[in-house]
Amino acid sequence: MDDTRTLRFFNRGPSPVARLVFFSVLSVLLLFVDSRYQYLESTRKVLAVMIYPFQRLTALPGEAIGSVAVYFETQERLLAENAQLRQQHDADAAQLSQLQAIQAENAQLRVLMDLKQRVDYPMQMAEIVYVERDIFKRKLFVDKGSQANVLPGQVVVDDFGVVGQITRTYPWLSEVTLVTDKDHSVPIQNQRSGLRAVVFGSGDINEMALRYMPVSADIVEGDVLVTSGIDGTYPPDLPVAKVTRVERDPAYPFARITCAPLAGVDRHRALMIVSGLPVLPERPATVETTTEPEGAKKRLKRRKP
Repeated sequence: MDDTRTLRFFNRGPSPVARLVFFSVLSVLLLFVDSRYQYLESTRKVLAVMIYPFQRLTALPGEAIGSVAVYFETQERLLAENAQLRQQHDADAAQLSQLQAIQAENAQLRVLMDLKQRVDYPMQMAEIVYVERDIFKRKLFVDKGSQANVLPGQVVVDDFGVVGQITRTYPWLSEVTLVTDKDHSVPIQNQRSGLRAVVFGSGDINEMALRYMPVSADIVEGDVLVTSGIDGTYPPDLPVAKVTRVERDPAYPFARITCAPLAGVDRHRALMIVSGLPVLPERPATVETTTEPEGAKKRLKRRKP
C-alpha cells in the first residue's frame, strides 16, 4: 500500500536561532515590565522563599569547611599568643622580683646611711661576700679588711641592731662572728629594768640564751636587751635581742631565759662596721691575796737557809 505522506520520526520544531531570539525578546520584555510596573515583585519573593532552603543546603558544606578552617586557625593563633604571654609573664615576674629586691636593698641602705649620720662614732659600710658553709659555725666574710683599717674586735651592725663582731682580718676581707654563734657573748642591759647581764649565742640562727640569771631576776617576756657599753667593745644602747620565753623553776637556782636576735643575722647584704670607739683605761693587774697570817709568813722566812 503506497502512502504518499512522508513519515517524520523526530518533531524538530523551531530552529535554535528562532528560540534564542524569542526568549531574548521575552526576557527584555519581562525586564521592562518588571522595572516599569513592578508586576513580578510578589512572584520574586515567593520564589526566593521557595528556593532559600536549597540555597542554604548548597552553602552548608562551604560554610562548614570555612568554620573548621577558622577554628583551627584561631586555635593555633591563641596557642601561640598564650605561649608568648606566658613567656612574657615569666620575664616580667623575674624583673619584678629583681625590682622588689633592689627596692628592699635601697631601703635598707637608706636606713644604714641615716644611722651613720645619727651616731657619734665613725662607721663604714661593708658588703657580705661569703658565708661559712659549716652549719655549726655562725660566721661570714665582708669585703672590708685591713686595707680599710678594719681591726679585730670591731662591731658589725645593721639597721636593727648588732649582727656580730670582727674576729679576724685579711687584707681585703674580714671574718665576722655572728651574735648567735655558740662561742659568742655580748654584755647587755635590760632596757626596761636596767639589769646588766651577758647574752650568749646558742648556735641557732634564731635563738640566744641569757644564762646564769637568778630566778628572782627582773626579766619578763618582751624585754629588749641592748648593749651596756661597759666593756669598751660594743657601743652602748645598740639593740641585741628580745626576750621570748622565761621559765622559772624554784628547784633550780637559775631561770631559763630564751631570746631572739633583733638584727638580721641571716638577712640583708649590706652591713655597717663600727670603729673609733673611745679607748678605756687598761684593766688593773690582779693583786694576789693570801689568807695566811703575818706571823706564819715570818716563821717561814726564818726557816729558809
